[in-house]
Amino acid sequence: MPAPLRRALAVATGLALLAPLAACSAQASTTTLVYATGQSEPDCLDPHVGGNWPQAELGHQVLESLFARDDNGDIVPWLAESSSVSDDGLTLTVPLKQGIEFSDGTPFDADAVVANMEHVRDPDTASSTGILALAKVDEIVATDDSTVEFRLNTPDSALTASLAQTWLAIMSPAGLERVQDANCEDPIGTGYFKVDSWERQNQVTLVRNETHQANMPGEILPDEGSRLERLEWRFIPDAATRAAALQAGQVDVIDQVQPDTLSQLSDQAGYETVVAARPGTTARIELNTTRAPFNDPKVREAFAVSTDIDAAVESLYFGTLDRAYSPLSSALPEAVESYDGTDFSAVLAADPDRANELLDEAGYTERNDDGIRLKDGEPLTVSFPLSTNQSIPAEVSLVEQIAASAAKIGFDVQIEQLDISSWYAASGEWDFDAIIAPYSKSSADVLRIVYHSDGNTPAPSGYHANNTGLADPDIDAMLDEAGSTTDETARAELYAQVQAYLVANYYVVPLYDQTVQFAYRDAVQGFRLDPSLNLVTFTNVVIAS
Repeated sequence: MPAPLRRALAVATGLALLAPLAACSAQASTTTLVYATGQSEPDCLDPHVGGNWPQAELGHQVLESLFARDDNGDIVPWLAESSSVSDDGLTLTVPLKQGIEFSDGTPFDADAVVANMEHVRDPDTASSTGILALAKVDEIVATDDSTVEFRLNTPDSALTASLAQTWLAIMSPAGLERVQDANCEDPIGTGYFKVDSWERQNQVTLVRNETHQANMPGEILPDEGSRLERLEWRFIPDAATRAAALQAGQVDVIDQVQPDTLSQLSDQAGYETVVAARPGTTARIELNTTRAPFNDPKVREAFAVSTDIDAAVESLYFGTLDRAYSPLSSALPEAVESYDGTDFSAVLAADPDRANELLDEAGYTERNDDGIRLKDGEPLTVSFPLSTNQSIPAEVSLVEQIAASAAKIGFDVQIEQLDISSWYAASGEWDFDAIIAPYSKSSADVLRIVYHSDGNTPAPSGYHANNTGLADPDIDAMLDEAGSTTDETARAELYAQVQAYLVANYYVVPLYDQTVQFAYRDAVQGFRLDPSLNLVTFTNVVIAS
């Protein structure tokens, strides 16, 4: 969805209520907000370590970045004062705002920025998202107390956008000097909140950072007496339990609201919802080309056109999502769903007859007693791990429908639901044939990260971004050129060519935009999403009594 969709939401009948939670009620204090998330609980609150979405969401409340996006989508300074790029594109100079302190009293300065970037680049940090964003940076240098230079080996048109993301947020250098476990427990930033405590498998409690200054575009601090003093960030994996907690008044805001719940609760008073696309990639099935069966383009195409995904999305998501046909999120202006006269929807349209013909041509001409196609006696098996934390129940149901339709063509799709750690392990070891792996980035440069051959090399965390195994010199060249050009029109054309190539060769099967979905009591006022990644932010929030 191109912009947040707000609509009235109220309590639906027939949903069971929770027993009272151990912590205080959401209504206990008008300066305490209780947020219940269905995202996986991070192993580490430092977003430099690894670099997944739950870390970014929670870290965004505590940490700030050098840059941000404003409500128009433009990159603007945040902790930075400004920026300039050298004529050859190889040096980004960043003057910094002065007079800012971290919540531990350490001053924010150029040395702090250098320490943070080196922390990301240190192999012992085991970064993935942050270090991949700095791939073109050779050196970060403090030229004086309040100026930093990023010295590059290749021009990077997406660097300031990368520096606007929480995975490259700035922490206290004194905090970074602690052992990693300590920084994981309590990253120290300049944001509105600071970490007070972390009760594993229950909640992280954040309290107001008295040294915070309003730097973010759109930040308007409420009157002193009504500002949030405390934010309870609860981990409630079950969607129905989160919804029931909201109804019972035990929480103020929930995320990962299921499509049927959004549909049931719309147009009723008392609650509101926000649904917004995450910039980066769409939710898409990526096909592993490093091994059979999807190293064969005919088999890839047969799988892609075996199922009426349009109808499945419509039935399972109750109109809350539209089918996507591009690997690039509609939140990014470079996203296209047609190119050079070809509509991607036509390329991806369901065609079971065509799928059967393709598998015959690929040599899968025999079937076993279960109807699974065979080639040289080997069944046409597709290993498909799903993360129980990243794939909501509706998405699991969609994959199950795809598997059932593909079975009629002769595929044996073996779905395995895994916890997040096991899922990352399967991805890192290439132990899959098809996978849904969301990747968020606030620029179309995400295509370079996930489809350039460089993405086949694991980051220090062990994560590799390119799940297709694609290593095509032509695609690499287009992505390299797009990343280095300053001509927006030329860059958009190159990204359009890449999207068309990925779809035409069936390396990916796009499903829909990755979205964030929130529901909250209408007493929560000032709720907003940060335009950089559509991360929830509570700086502006007050709770009406």
